[in-house]
Amino acid sequence: MTSDTPTSTTGWIRVTQIRSSIGTKPKHRGTLRALGLRGIGRTNVLPDRPEIRGMIARVPFLVDVRSATQDEKG
Repeated sequence: MTSDTPTSTTGWIRVTQIRSSIGTKPKHRGTLRALGLRGIGRTNVLPDRPEIRGMIARVPFLVDVRSATQDEKG
């Protein structure tokens, strides 16, 4: 059984862009867009899933990752 919505056992992470994407590779810029980040200081709360962790692993020098709760998603 697969579902698009995270289960109650899935955690949430808060991803914040801390550096500019100017001068980075196009794939890095695309990854930031896929994470929902459009500029320095922008934050997005995402489910803690392997797909999201993989995207974050591509751009660790551009983002800050912290744990979050589902309530913070809003």
